[in-house]
Amino acid sequence: MAKRITNNQLLGERGEAAVRTRFLSMGYQFDGRSRLEAGIDGIAEVMIDGEPQARMIAVQIKTTEKGQYSSETDTGFTYLLKPDDLKYWRTSNIPVVLVLYRISDESYYWKDVALGFGEDARKLQFNKSTDVLDLSAVDRLAALTVPKQGAGYYVPPLGGGEDALVNMLPIELPEEIFVASTSYDGKKATSILLESSDAPRFDWAIKGRSFWSFHDPRDEVTQDIVDLDQVEAIDTASIAFHEDIHEQYNFAFLLRNTLQHQFRDELRWDKNKKLFHFLALEKNTPREFKYESAKKKATTTVVNVAYQKANPERVAFVRHHAFIPRFECFGDEWNLIITPTYHFTTNGFIPHSYPDALLSGKKRLDNNASLRGQLIMWHRLLSRGSNRVKSLFDDDAGEVPALGFGAPPVLRLPTTVPEDAWGKPKKASEQDDSPQTELWQDAV
Repeated sequence: MAKRITNNQLLGERGEAAVRTRFLSMGYQFDGRSRLEAGIDGIAEVMIDGEPQARMIAVQIKTTEKGQYSSETDTGFTYLLKPDDLKYWRTSNIPVVLVLYRISDESYYWKDVALGFGEDARKLQFNKSTDVLDLSAVDRLAALTVPKQGAGYYVPPLGGGEDALVNMLPIELPEEIFVASTSYDGKKATSILLESSDAPRFDWAIKGRSFWSFHDPRDEVTQDIVDLDQVEAIDTASIAFHEDIHEQYNFAFLLRNTLQHQFRDELRWDKNKKLFHFLALEKNTPREFKYESAKKKATTTVVNVAYQKANPERVAFVRHHAFIPRFECFGDEWNLIITPTYHFTTNGFIPHSYPDALLSGKKRLDNNASLRGQLIMWHRLLSRGSNRVKSLFDDDAGEVPALGFGAPPVLRLPTTVPEDAWGKPKKASEQDDSPQTELWQDAV
């Protein structure tokens, strides 16, 4: 029997060759994969003036001879992803885009597969004006390779400027730290404080029977868990910048506990999700956070109550602004790395049973404006609450915060991430609880 090459095989080869040529004409490198590929046809590499940048994008190509896409109009259409493909792409450590090539009209459209919506996030919505694979897509494609989370990601500015905020706040440490010996490990010490008649505090760390804190335990309830005759105040730098990485881990743990204690009236620590979120004041009740810039006042709804569409009087869920903290030491400075996120409850206090689906839907609405605004909001809260300078006219002799927080660094960038690279724009009704971002320019 004679060997045959099917029409589908020929169609696929024509599509890959056409898309490869298109990427090359845009100034990208493009390398096709072998016949063993399982859902990624090639790798596009960002280049600047002909210089490869080692920033990769995985590309899956779908080619059709002619005909219309699903729900196609003059302005756009939808495309349904296969469950197995989507499952495969979600494990990728680089961004994955789908390119649709139609031979009859020589049209090329592309979309980030992470922007799916609907059941299992399988539907992609294509816009025939903005999702064309041509020179206009160069910056948006490159923007996919910019990390949007982790230590030091860039939050692009509004309005096409060249300044970017880094998601870290420099920490102002106290000059002294108190060290003492103790007979207890952390678990036993916690139990003792919970049984005390005084209000417990947990802004301390115990490692190998050594107790650390920024407060003097001889004057607090923590006197019950230390050897009082062994308490000593030493230079914070001698511990904070210790060369032993394990000592730094323990110091980072102390910083997290201190932050939790310092903002105990504003924030709650979720040990399962490893995040801080705004406390609700009452069940099913929104909460606003008001703060000031140099010239204006801003208000953000930090606890938002969402109601069921079918029954507007019944609460569907409560969304809390939150952030995942990381403490990192860079040189001679400790920084708080802030990754903005959200926490979901049923009524403001009881954790929601299906938070991941709600978080995924909300995250798809985030863009550079909302993330920038959230970073600014968290800086306003932490810097206001950590003001360690008391007014001469302040009669309140309350507890002086241990940690201070500086402003996030501002970097000058030659290019910015286009707004639409973050995905589907928000509707006006979905932006009601977004922090006011324009205020930052007044305060930097």
